[in-house]
Amino acid sequence: MKILLAGMLLLPLSVAAADVRDWPLPAPDGAAQPQLSTTPQGELLLSWIERVEAGGHRLRFARFDTQSRWGAARTAAQGSNWFVNWADVPAMQALPDGSLWAHTLEKSAPSTYAYDVVLRRSEDGGARWSAPHIVHDDGSATEHGFVALWPAGKNRLGIAWLDGRETAGGAGHDAHGHGEGRMTLRAASFDAALGKHDEALLDASTCDCCQTAAATLADGVLLAYRGRTAGEVRDIFVTRYDGKAWSAPKAVHDDGWVMPACPVNGPSVATRGNQAWVAWPTGAGGASSLRLAHSRDGGASFAPMQVVAGDESLGRVALAADAETVWVLWMQEAAGQQTLWLARYPHALGKPLWRQQVAVVQGRGRGTGFPRLALREGRAQVVWTEIVAGQPRLRGLQFTP
Repeated sequence: MKILLAGMLLLPLSVAAADVRDWPLPAPDGAAQPQLSTTPQGELLLSWIERVEAGGHRLRFARFDTQSRWGAARTAAQGSNWFVNWADVPAMQALPDGSLWAHTLEKSAPSTYAYDVVLRRSEDGGARWSAPHIVHDDGSATEHGFVALWPAGKNRLGIAWLDGRETAGGAGHDAHGHGEGRMTLRAASFDAALGKHDEALLDASTCDCCQTAAATLADGVLLAYRGRTAGEVRDIFVTRYDGKAWSAPKAVHDDGWVMPACPVNGPSVATRGNQAWVAWPTGAGGASSLRLAHSRDGGASFAPMQVVAGDESLGRVALAADAETVWVLWMQEAAGQQTLWLARYPHALGKPLWRQQVAVVQGRGRGTGFPRLALREGRAQVVWTEIVAGQPRLRGLQFTP
């Protein structure tokens, strides 16, 4: 049976009794660059970027409450000097004290890739926001972005970002590389007064423009990113924060992918207690693939990886874990057509419980961006961008096993 929902073709899932439904979203036509996260209260927080008719952009968001109702969309930030990009996008994080945090990317100089990571905080659900605060204090007109956010305490935000201060004066962002200087990975935490604490340099040489990803463990935080080691090897690394210090970076798997430029395609991470899963795209061996690995000890070690998808995979992966399973969402492309895929694995991985194409994506190229995935009350919620008549819009699906 095929289900046609407002311009997208859903194919049958290979599991009995799976319920697949359209998930109407509050974002208007023209919205793009979505992010999706779960609040401590069990709600979902969806954010996106809109163009402002008078010029510039704004970051908008809405809550999907525990009664499966959307709240009114609100504006977290607006500006005329933003860096707006298909792969490096703003995000929001809700903390246990009820505060909301949002980061945006704002230009620091005329150079294309000169931009800062800027934080704002709200104490009243997003009606009012603090003054903007730049996360880093190096003052260089270089690239700062590809942010990961996490709750670092009841009222403290954890943040990691790629920091280009060492690339200043280099050859520039040529083919997603930075000349002589190297991109670095840094992390810090911010308190309710936007005071910065515990800033640390985590890696002095990383891939220049791949997403970072973080998830909380039972006793810390696991951060995943794409490294850049000798000979232009660009494999996936993790580092763990135990409340006192970050561990030395460790490769999830020895792909040995030699790549002379940034693939603009990073990892995703999910955790459950001290179990962790990392998924990532690679071109190791001369062919694209999407890989997945499991750790039982919070990222200290990983079991052998397994391949989720082969050469048709675009990566653009998202992960989420529930009490018994791990969900993997990714994009593929064949014959000029992009498709969205979803698979569900047992915690120990192995054979998927099911794996299926779930949507044909309207649009091609980078404009379709990165899909998003969140779990709530046993259901998987999926959001992605499609391009219709040259304009973006967001689509949503809901899956109940």
